[in-house]
Amino acid sequence: MRRIDFPQVGAEAEGAPPRLTTFAWLSIAAALMTIGLKSGAYLLTGSVGLLSDAAESGVNLVAAVVALVALHVAARPADDNHNFGHGKAEYFSAGIEGLMIFVAAGFILVTSVQRFLHPAALESVGLGLAISTLATAVNGAVGILLLRAGAAHRSVTLTADGKHLLTDVWTSAGVIVGVLLVALTGWERLDPIVAALVGLNILVTGFRLVSQSMTSLLDAAMPAEDLARVTAVLDRMRSRDLDFANLRTRESGRHRFVSFTVLVPANWTVERGHAIADEVEMAISQDLPDTDVQTHLEPHPAH
Repeated sequence: MRRIDFPQVGAEAEGAPPRLTTFAWLSIAAALMTIGLKSGAYLLTGSVGLLSDAAESGVNLVAAVVALVALHVAARPADDNHNFGHGKAEYFSAGIEGLMIFVAAGFILVTSVQRFLHPAALESVGLGLAISTLATAVNGAVGILLLRAGAAHRSVTLTADGKHLLTDVWTSAGVIVGVLLVALTGWERLDPIVAALVGLNILVTGFRLVSQSMTSLLDAAMPAEDLARVTAVLDRMRSRDLDFANLRTRESGRHRFVSFTVLVPANWTVERGHAIADEVEMAISQDLPDTDVQTHLEPHPAH
């Protein structure tokens, strides 16, 4: 049995991934900027739709702080109490972000009902919408960057944060259109209706984040595309004397774990069997970086 050590997140070694916390700090900065811009837009216009948009940016800030903490914890190497590392901290971040979205949605829905019952005229719509559009552009740019970083470095935290920001972009676009229609038609109750639709939309996003986080915390297997790559390596190395069984996989944050049984002829020496197991493990680890491969040697039933 041989263990393939995975690189530590944030390590300075050549070829190591960059510090992922840098992206979390960028998310925090974007959240602070958009909170200020969207709050200003709300104060100028009095639109409950823009208020709901600002509230979601507040959730973005909390989520970004949680993501920063989670990435710091996930970067810690394996120790005596956590033999497989701390990668699952990222799943808690995604789950907490989903729960925070629920809180924001509740606030938005309550506020929209109150404004629907007591409508109010909007003011300075043009300037307010311009400010909100700028904030939306900032969120869109940072969201795309986080999604790309999350995909490149297999970080569920950055991916969840990026998806949240892009969801915010779409809801902000809906709010902007709704406020513009209020200004054009004079129908004041359209503003809280748009806000309520925003709340319902982000509820769906929150449910998906929590659901995905819970699935991963329950030691979900690797994605089908990664499993196919492992299977391809085993198929390529399989021969009359060499076979494999009991393949199992799981993920912990950005790290993968693969275990299986290596079947070799019973008359092989331990040294020969160990050498071939090393070759198989190395082939998998080279094809799938950040993978811990463990094997168990057994005699081939056909020999």
